[in-house]
Amino acid sequence: MLDQVLRARLGPSLDRTAGRLAARGISPGALTGVGLLAGVGASVCVATASWAAALALWLLNRLLDGLDGPVARRDHATELGGLLDFVADFIVYSGFVVGVAIAHPGARLACVALLAAYLINNVALLSFSSVIERRELPLGDERSLRLLPGLAEGTETIVVYVLFCLLPGSSAVIAWAFAGVVAVTAGQRVQQAVTTLNALARSSAQTGSASTHRDV
Repeated sequence: MLDQVLRARLGPSLDRTAGRLAARGISPGALTGVGLLAGVGASVCVATASWAAALALWLLNRLLDGLDGPVARRDHATELGGLLDFVADFIVYSGFVVGVAIAHPGARLACVALLAAYLINNVALLSFSSVIERRELPLGDERSLRLLPGLAEGTETIVVYVLFCLLPGSSAVIAWAFAGVVAVTAGQRVQQAVTTLNALARSSAQTGSASTHRDV
């Protein structure tokens, strides 16, 4: 929900930093890899209840994730790079939640619910994204994977994971609340897919009907 606002505010600064990194020969793949290591480190720190270290590594992971895209666009972004970036994100997103479940047994059910919500949301998101690409629909953003906006996006995830680190005693409440938000987001994307695909089906039926009348 807030990703476009955040990108508009931070975009110019990230682009300038990306330019300096690209000029020094730092590749987007290297940024994604180091970011993944930082994110995995954050997840391990969460599991051991090292909250300050987890917070620092989480924010480093998000910074590097914000830089690899602008660097890639300066160096001809590839679909493979976009795919690996997306996979790396969800390794960290999921690993962080697993870390919370390890650190706080009382939050395990809530963490399972959050991971299930991630799964459903990603199935809806990526399934519709593939349809958008195949049908060449004017939907989605400019990234290599055509991702649609929703209530829960990257910015909201950053805030929630910061809250996990700052308020570890409230982990169950935070996880339940975010699981609900992610579930709503999945519902939004399914609804958008249903609306779009039904409209396409009606348009195809009308085109076929018109063609039949002309033939007659």
